[in-house]
Amino acid sequence: MNILMVSAENGALAGAKVGGLGDVVREAPLALAGKSSSVSVVTPSYGFLHRRQGASPVRSLSFPVYGTDQHALLYEVQAQATAPGVRHYVIDHPIFAWRPDGSRADGIYCIDPPDAPFATDATRFAFFGAAVAAAIQERVLGAPDVLHLHDWHAAMLLILRQYDVNGQFLRSARCVFSIHNLALQGIRPFEGSPSSLVAWYPRLALRRDEIADRRWPNCVNPMAAGIRLSDVVHTVSPTYAEEILQASDPPRFFGGEGLESDLEAARSQGRLFGILNGCSYPRERRPPALSFGELCSLLKETVLGWAGRALRLASPHFVAHSRLADCPGLPDRAPMLLTAVTRVVEQKLYLMKAPVPGGRPALHALLEALGSRGLFILLGTGDAGYEQFLSATSARFRNFIFLNGYSDEAARALYANGDLFIMPSSFEPCGISQMLAMRDGQPCVVHRVGGLKDTVTDGVNGFSFAGDTVGEQAERFVAACLRAVELRRAEPEKWQAIRRNAAAARFSWDDTAAAYLAQLYRPSQER
Repeated sequence: MNILMVSAENGALAGAKVGGLGDVVREAPLALAGKSSSVSVVTPSYGFLHRRQGASPVRSLSFPVYGTDQHALLYEVQAQATAPGVRHYVIDHPIFAWRPDGSRADGIYCIDPPDAPFATDATRFAFFGAAVAAAIQERVLGAPDVLHLHDWHAAMLLILRQYDVNGQFLRSARCVFSIHNLALQGIRPFEGSPSSLVAWYPRLALRRDEIADRRWPNCVNPMAAGIRLSDVVHTVSPTYAEEILQASDPPRFFGGEGLESDLEAARSQGRLFGILNGCSYPRERRPPALSFGELCSLLKETVLGWAGRALRLASPHFVAHSRLADCPGLPDRAPMLLTAVTRVVEQKLYLMKAPVPGGRPALHALLEALGSRGLFILLGTGDAGYEQFLSATSARFRNFIFLNGYSDEAARALYANGDLFIMPSSFEPCGISQMLAMRDGQPCVVHRVGGLKDTVTDGVNGFSFAGDTVGEQAERFVAACLRAVELRRAEPEKWQAIRRNAAAARFSWDDTAAAYLAQLYRPSQER
């Protein structure tokens, strides 16, 4: 089977990953190749991926956007990890490196002003979709049996497949549409803007009602188009596939984000499947655990590195370094080490900031109750408001250290040396951090939603909580953390059993790939 994956991210290429989407696009092709499939992955170049060592030009591509012929170059690139049967490509066009401010800084996604959401990225991915279509038509990516399209960024191919009078060549492949984050939908006007569907593709024989957003019928919704026009819709965990059939009620519950009726229609047609993402389990022995002092030294050097790259010392780095400098005065092993490796965004941290009875943020209530029994270290970067909240919390509480940045080495150290991993996401399509922590024998505290529910079983291989209101969720989050801390102290044998179960859990990409082949890639009459 010849599979073409089309994605905005590819974790197999350095600098081409932002979140879990990149992890999937790195790992799934390797597992599929082990099952006698041929997999090609294509992403935009973003102005830099085609310049990496080992990149080689394959073909010039010509395609229409804005009613004129555009030209791009297809490159084959070397991945950090690959296997026979897997090939990686990027397409280079000047627009992929364009930013709203005119800069060409390396990166993937753009941030647009509130009055033009998704304008820059939607235009870039409209060019990308047309370029990929040209590459398929010219057979430079082989003759795919399956087009596996990831999130709204790749949905333009489905629009071209459905409405381009010259797009018959796209209809011979089975189209699978994967949802990684339903909250981001890429909505843009049908017309009236340079970043609009009719401006990009003026020659389409459109039926607007088939791809319109139900809330704003004068707008195209690429995520909705992906759901409605694909042969199969896939979500990255079974529980998330159930949750998105219900209407969202934020911040208490995140479900279909306005697309629940489309998703229910896909389910009733037998086109909706929830398949849990996998996790890689290296065969080589993992490095030995660090002493508490060694861990603090590593993290202190990491913070110094971040600080040294800036002209001014950021307050989170100053506070973190001060806290880490105090670590030599602590015992060689802190009483209990709580860890988190996360994007600092509302999805991940809302419940930490949400108030518990008495009005304190849940994180403050946890740290007060934890006291000298443990230390919580959180690594991540993201939203400025949440970064400020974490920085202020670290300045106030000596048992909390906020590492405001990202480092692979620091992340691996926290996964491998923590006692309890904290992941209270408001919603989680799948999640990878909990799997990585469990792989290293670190039990997790998770909100019982999405892929977290599918991977962590309370009292067996970790700890979980849920609640009918935000207040209940925040309060039960704190209680679950403290329950785990007390279990470790009072019932060490039971604690060790939970740790062993966490380490023994396996979420295999081999199983995920088998499910792709059986459920997503085979027509229903063949399943």
